[in-house]
Amino acid sequence: MTHPIVSLQAALVTAFRADAALTALIGANAIFDAPPLGGAGSYVVVARHDMRPRDGDLMPGNEHRLVLHVWHADPSRKGALAIAERLAAVAFEADLDDAELTVTHRRHEGTETAIDKDTGKARAALALRFHTEPTL
Repeated sequence: MTHPIVSLQAALVTAFRADAALTALIGANAIFDAPPLGGAGSYVVVARHDMRPRDGDLMPGNEHRLVLHVWHADPSRKGALAIAERLAAVAFEADLDDAELTVTHRRHEGTETAIDKDTGKARAALALRFHTEPTL
């Protein structure tokens, strides 16, 4: 059995990479688990993915909290927010269910922005929450 974090994150990354509008903003392979060395362009990093058990009366379940860091190549909050908004839209529209996991709830928890003083790039931190249950 695949760990729920791995299943959900794989489904999200697959959906992000398949979205033409998002790919137009960041490129085809610009979603990472850690910042790329010398990353010059815009990219997305799965900064955190935490999970807590949230069992219901009839079914075991989990709450997932993800933080995605969006880096825009320029000091443009507008550009970073455009990427963050597209990520959220894909996360809410995509079919994330698989043979082992069913997504039962999705929520945008918040967005923060900053201009990084060391790189000059704009950054947005997108916080998302999901609830999952095992697929029956």
